[in-house]
Amino acid sequence: MTIVQWRRKSIPAAVAAFALTGAAYAQSSGQPAAPAQQGGQIDVQVQDRVVVTGTRTATKAARSLTPVDVITAAQLQSTGQSNLRDALVSLSPSIQRQAMGGAQAALVDVLTLHGLTPDQVLVLVNGKRRHSTATISLNPGPQQGSTGVDIDTIPVSAVDHVEVLRDGAAAQYGSDAIAGVINIILKSDRSGGYIESSTGQTYRGDGLNQTESAHYGLPLGGNGFLALSAEIARQNHTNRTDPYAHTGALAGSVSNAYTGDPSSTREAFGFNAGYDLGDNVRLYGFGTYAHKNAASYQTVRGAGVLPAIYSNGFMPQDLLNENDFSVTVGAKGDDLLGWKWDLSSTYGGDYDNFSQASSENIGLYRATGSTPTNFYIGRQENTQWTNNLDFTRPVNLPLLPAPVNVSFGFEQRTEGYSVGPGEPNAYLYGGTPALVGLAPAAASNTTRDVFGIYLDFSTNLTKKWRLDLSGRFEHYSDVGDTTNGKISSRYDFAPWIALRGSVGTGFRAPTLAEEHYTTLSPTPTSAFALLAANSAAAASLGAQPLKPEQSTSYNVGLVLTPSHDLNVTIDAYQIDIRNRIVEGGSQVGAAALGAIDLAGFSAPLGIPSSAVSASYFTNGANTRTRGIDLSATYHTSFGRFGTVDWNAGINLNDTALKRLARGANGQPLLNGQQIDFLTTGTPKSKIVVGGVWQLGRWGLSLHETRYGTTSAQESYRTGPNAGSVSVFIPFTNRVEYTTDVEARYKVTKRFQVAVGARNLFDARPNKMPLAAQYAGTVYDSTTSAIGLDGGFYYLRARYQF
Repeated sequence: MTIVQWRRKSIPAAVAAFALTGAAYAQSSGQPAAPAQQGGQIDVQVQDRVVVTGTRTATKAARSLTPVDVITAAQLQSTGQSNLRDALVSLSPSIQRQAMGGAQAALVDVLTLHGLTPDQVLVLVNGKRRHSTATISLNPGPQQGSTGVDIDTIPVSAVDHVEVLRDGAAAQYGSDAIAGVINIILKSDRSGGYIESSTGQTYRGDGLNQTESAHYGLPLGGNGFLALSAEIARQNHTNRTDPYAHTGALAGSVSNAYTGDPSSTREAFGFNAGYDLGDNVRLYGFGTYAHKNAASYQTVRGAGVLPAIYSNGFMPQDLLNENDFSVTVGAKGDDLLGWKWDLSSTYGGDYDNFSQASSENIGLYRATGSTPTNFYIGRQENTQWTNNLDFTRPVNLPLLPAPVNVSFGFEQRTEGYSVGPGEPNAYLYGGTPALVGLAPAAASNTTRDVFGIYLDFSTNLTKKWRLDLSGRFEHYSDVGDTTNGKISSRYDFAPWIALRGSVGTGFRAPTLAEEHYTTLSPTPTSAFALLAANSAAAASLGAQPLKPEQSTSYNVGLVLTPSHDLNVTIDAYQIDIRNRIVEGGSQVGAAALGAIDLAGFSAPLGIPSSAVSASYFTNGANTRTRGIDLSATYHTSFGRFGTVDWNAGINLNDTALKRLARGANGQPLLNGQQIDFLTTGTPKSKIVVGGVWQLGRWGLSLHETRYGTTSAQESYRTGPNAGSVSVFIPFTNRVEYTTDVEARYKVTKRFQVAVGARNLFDARPNKMPLAAQYAGTVYDSTTSAIGLDGGFYYLRARYQF
């Protein structure tokens, strides 16, 4: 029996055994994680960790009314991942990412929760709302149109722990929290710190990654602290483009490297500070700044495209220059007429400038006899200014065994989104390949104001029965009013068993990018236009103004803690979303060309009208997502042979289409491909099992992840159906397994080294049918659950002081 065969036969049995015995996966447990040990040792006994997400009063995660996972800094470090997003994906069965984003989406790092989109996950930092990226995901797939939070603009070295609320929380936190909340808690050290260096690359010898990080905490007088963090990371390109035999426009001697991860250089800095003024008043502030340069290859263009300049063909590169920052200042106190209070202001923004190198404008060359090879494509900016005022106090009422915790507060938020045009050479005469420069007609500068007020009551109805009621009203200057509510409850039958549940409604306003962004993306043989939903160009295809999404979520769970060392949580959930905002209304040919012209773009030269399509964002569907999360932890001691913290986590997830909207022409707004992106484009299951062994100076982490199947309708790339928006090729990604391992050794009390491998056995996604392969792209990067790079090994050194 081969190693691979053994793994495929043994892992499902191991999962069942872990579930039955309560062995658990700490990193995605509904129980809180203990702080990291000195020297980077990992303690996954998390049942006593206090959390602040999903509640207005701090509580232990084991006592939470809703499922909250706690992931510690040491656990993030042990994954060997160089960025926060991929570390969270490795640790939580409920969190996913797209295997490889295309075009602009390849240059930012967003994530999803429970198979929904990045826009439906609210990200907080120290409990305060984080702004989203300005970069919109363009390529077809489950994340198309999303502008989630680029989570890698937050340095991992600044993170103390992450709290993941796996329950709809729009009534508590407002729009965006349909799928749940990810709250990143920053370190607040008053002394000490560390420096760390990590180096690794793929088994194929590319994708070299070098990350340097540092953290230091110091006191501010005797009443405060200042924690500083910094991170510099360099990632080289990977290339997973297979050799191909295309001729014509793709013929040439230039090596194609389109399929693979982009290169990037990222510098990120963070601070967290607090100072006690006395009289129960504390000032606080925190913030991050990140700068990123990234480059993503596009499909190779052959020697016949522009031989006067590129005699052997060429491969355009999309370039990103990104500046991202966020700053929060605030004050809070314990006694204002008996109320605890918190006043804060947060301002953040993401500023992205796009360029294209090693490129051309063939229409310009034919008209003038010359063309630049480097172009400024345009800019996208997203800003958010949020002001909060919160009050909390306990109120004693007769007949109740505990006080009623009363909380209320106000939030004012101003959101801004702007698109700036590129240089004329990038959009005139058909424009640049791969990503046409933004035309002046596509430029926009829009803002909206949001005002919200919330009210929350929580108490014990009996000694064993707890109840929480939340309500929130919000007014959006562009889409109107919304009122949402949530009820959560928990009953402790005994100290070791409890039943919890929640019901809530939610609301997500369309993002300003969904309403106002227009672009044109040509390949060597086709072109796709995404039209702003509120534009005249989209209206010519039947688009109507976007309405907000509305949701209803349910959660019921069982919490088992039969001993201090054994913790199990099982939660079932259902999320109904109405008027879901999706890409749809696709049309080809003359209608698409007319809409592209109305949008201010010229049709790319040399592409037949039958291969030119256009679409827009629309309230295209109602969906229902159902699933089960199981997580548990089991700590065992083997005496002089050390301790093992066994861990396992399971997510089962299914999305069904409940209603398909129709356009003005009576036709369905979504085709078969778009429906599959919604319903089967993310794994039906994700299972993580493994453990952490510790003995003296030694430590070992080993985890196996099983990804369930995904399926899609792939586009034809050759033959009579090439470019069709109605005829596709059914395709299924098989079950995939990846193995992650890391060994650690404390050379001294302060100095630790680690060596590890991600995807130890070099697993790869399925190859697509031949008719769906294009320009050497043989893997399905849109719906595959695992990345394309295969195995990756690394070495890390850390000095703590």
